[in-house]
Amino acid sequence: MSHELLEIKNLSTSFQIDEQYYAAVDDVTLTVHENEVLAIVGESGSGKSATAFSIMGLHSRGKIEGEILFQGNDIANLPPSKLNKIRGKDMSMIFQDPLTALNPLMEIGDQIGEVLLLHNKNMSKSKRREYAAELLGRVGIPRPDRVVEQFPHELSGGMRQRVIIAIAIANQPKLLIADEPTTALDVTIQAQILDLIRELKDDLNSGVILITHDLGVVAEMADRVAVMYAGQIVEEADVESIFVNPQHPYTRSLLSSIPATEYAQDRLHVIQGIVPSLKNLPREGCRFKERIPWMDDSVHEDHPELHEVSDNHFVRCTCYQHFYFPDENKEEQANGVTEG
Repeated sequence: MSHELLEIKNLSTSFQIDEQYYAAVDDVTLTVHENEVLAIVGESGSGKSATAFSIMGLHSRGKIEGEILFQGNDIANLPPSKLNKIRGKDMSMIFQDPLTALNPLMEIGDQIGEVLLLHNKNMSKSKRREYAAELLGRVGIPRPDRVVEQFPHELSGGMRQRVIIAIAIANQPKLLIADEPTTALDVTIQAQILDLIRELKDDLNSGVILITHDLGVVAEMADRVAVMYAGQIVEEADVESIFVNPQHPYTRSLLSSIPATEYAQDRLHVIQGIVPSLKNLPREGCRFKERIPWMDDSVHEDHPELHEVSDNHFVRCTCYQHFYFPDENKEEQANGVTEG
């Protein structure tokens, strides 16, 4: 197994609402190895991006608890002056919306050059410009010598996303966090972006955290998967186990919501309800319980923990042992079990 690059231990990230703190990331423990893609999946509001921003130290008003060990050093709650020496150099992030992540008033070449200058004071402006064009060519942008002189609004969505990737890899980071890197891109550009991230991982021997709600992307890219719901990891395993032998009701529900091409389906499974708001999150018992109301309360743990159900396959709460979809058990439905 490759070396551990990032260890997150009992991470909690809380935000203040009406003078009280509420955890958006609640006791999360994860590990990322070199040359590995860890996918974090879940619906919007599950805590995926909050976890990424915690790692990068981008929560200006969040309260961070726990450990974030990057290359053996705890970077949780580092002062900005020390974190800035790591951020953008040893670890970088591909942001979800490139149009808001880029400065609309700066040329592309200057924006790439800025991150180079921060971590290499001796690089001349001409060298930075030359290297910026080289990076743009590396991420597949045609005519990079021209693009370095353009502004973000002059580029397409796919090209802007490539610029964000060029900025993220400018200093050859060991850890790359990709937050929904293919959102709102057409399928052809999506495939190119994912191929690019894979190539960069192999070239730099980097660890990648891929944050997405697209399970098709997960199947193609990930080595391991952490399924996140309401701020907690509810299932973690290698990618094959997640797709072939999913255990947690939430994981199974997500997979059953995907259209299948190999056989006809009368209808897709629809997960009842929505992810609760931060203030209304249940802090005791199984957080997914309200969305599977046909299951008896007795199948849930009062204080759900992660159980290792097979080698390196972890599932939260005992409800996975009893879960079924409503239309799988006609007899119980006839006896009054609520249909989902």
